[in-house]
Amino acid sequence: MDQPRPDLETEHSLAPATRAVTAGREPAGPDSPVTTPVVLTSTYTASDGAAAPGDRGYGRWDNPTWAALESAMGELEGGRGVAFASGMACVAAVLSLVPVGGVVVVPRAPYSGTAQLAAELAAAGRLAVREVPIADTDAVVAALDGADVAMLETPTNPLLEVADLPAIAAAARAAGTLLAVDNTFATPLLQRPLAVGADLVGHSATKYLGGHSDVLLGVAGAADEALEARLRSHRTLHGAIPGPWEAWLVLRGLRTLHLRVERAGANAAELARRLAGHPAVERVRHPALPEDPGHERAAAQMSGFGAIVGVEVRGGPDAAERVCSAARLWVHATSLGGVESTLARRRRWATEAPTIPEGLIRLSVGIEHIDDLADDLLGALRQ
Repeated sequence: MDQPRPDLETEHSLAPATRAVTAGREPAGPDSPVTTPVVLTSTYTASDGAAAPGDRGYGRWDNPTWAALESAMGELEGGRGVAFASGMACVAAVLSLVPVGGVVVVPRAPYSGTAQLAAELAAAGRLAVREVPIADTDAVVAALDGADVAMLETPTNPLLEVADLPAIAAAARAAGTLLAVDNTFATPLLQRPLAVGADLVGHSATKYLGGHSDVLLGVAGAADEALEARLRSHRTLHGAIPGPWEAWLVLRGLRTLHLRVERAGANAAELARRLAGHPAVERVRHPALPEDPGHERAAAQMSGFGAIVGVEVRGGPDAAERVCSAARLWVHATSLGGVESTLARRRRWATEAPTIPEGLIRLSVGIEHIDDLADDLLGALRQ
């Protein structure tokens, strides 16, 4: 069969790897396309009579290619998908859920874009920010008291700190705090926050979901219809809509997500092992390492450890920059999650949190052969 039977799409027995391939497809029919087409239109022909639920109406409201991606992501995350123009547009939509004068809880060292936007809103008097060490569950739970939204990451970017998601989700529910989790690093194949009680999940689909460093897009997942409606309203009124072509690229990326996450994760774990104890390295951060502070927690609540590795180089920022410049196979770039391996010293960017070590290099491990990756990086460290 060219496509799975429609009744198989809702089978809970399907493995995540299979869902990544089958989700979001229309039921097969004679001469129907196997892949979702790119629908390039700004305008739809009106239905007869008054507007009815389900009418697409206008190109800023809906698009069949978006809908296919949202359906796929909703199925993978176990919620209701909403696509955005970028990961930051997704972050902005979640922060818009904080009432005026309300409180948002964020990690002490989150993704820099999240920190910047939260700080900007706080400076404008729009909301108050509480920063927490995400791996300290007691501190996170205490910060939830009186908070409206908790926007967390696990593992965090770039320190790879791991939060106790089940415990925090239960505490957020008890406190009446909306819990949103940035799941970009883990992807829905390694972790499903909605399944353990989170209200929202978000992704920079630019990263692993797209997987080829050629698209900017974000996707959120909502646990219920009311939250989905609020996200869609924000997207429509603020114009944070994705392009159909970008949505199609991410949908295509989903089809190989399992293979890429599996290979990149295996490469990352092996690379972390080879780097641990290297004389030029002060510390290696990766949850696969038994000595990593997040190892036990990640092993308990995730299906893998991910493909991001943090390396603190001896000699500080100058030494770290020399390593980045000396690498030849590794691409010196700030993004992550593509098939190619990239590296960057995070503190070279003024927007990075001051709590990030100056000599920390974030490695986004790709799908190349591990020996080639290791030889190139170890050679750069020798230099």
